[in-house]
Amino acid sequence: MLVFLLFITVLISGSFIFLIGNKRPTMKFLLTFSGSFLIGIVFMGIVPEVYDKHLPYVGVFVMLGFIIQLILELISEGAEHGHTHVHSDGEKVSPFLLLFGVCIHSFLEGFPILSEFGADIKNQLVLGIVVHNIPISITLMGLFLHYGLSKVKSFIYLTIFAIMSPIGSICGKFITNVDQDKIFTYVMAIVIGIFLHISTSILFESSENHKYNIKKFITILCGLILSFGITQIFKV
Repeated sequence: MLVFLLFITVLISGSFIFLIGNKRPTMKFLLTFSGSFLIGIVFMGIVPEVYDKHLPYVGVFVMLGFIIQLILELISEGAEHGHTHVHSDGEKVSPFLLLFGVCIHSFLEGFPILSEFGADIKNQLVLGIVVHNIPISITLMGLFLHYGLSKVKSFIYLTIFAIMSPIGSICGKFITNVDQDKIFTYVMAIVIGIFLHISTSILFESSENHKYNIKKFITILCGLILSFGITQIFKV
């Protein structure tokens, strides 16, 4: 069910582009909410679980995740956090490179989901991925269409992106190393770094001139409150 949820959410969200288009106010709301929800899940759910393992160099792996996300954005142009870049015809970004960047990102996120890692932390991780995949999927479809792909080919590319988290999950499930718990703790630390970069980028870039008005503040607060509720539910 977790894997199917990751897959179907991307396809449904990407299809929204045909209903709402790339309307800036709508996208800003989705981005702001997903960014605050994601950072709430990170700090109130995933970080305590990872640091509770008391493994050395966890902070190094968090920074590694942050750096990995920086590198991926050189390829994907920031599509992982719903940032739409519109280029002139002479400055087109290859849709294939865009797809490649977000697929690596998605694969890493999905890696711990079907593992023996704690059930509560996996549920929180899935919810975090699902929520922030909504604006990503809409943005990706918009970019694929903008770069000249047909609707059919754009949907095929989106489907490839949709299966990457499930593929990562399946690959993670077959790790039987005696240090499995240590491996997945470090993978989760990398995911924390990725999520921190994405969520902070979303919160800054979804605001004009990096300023926050009352609507943005309320949206962020709603995302944080919901993430707190989710983390508490899965701790019961």
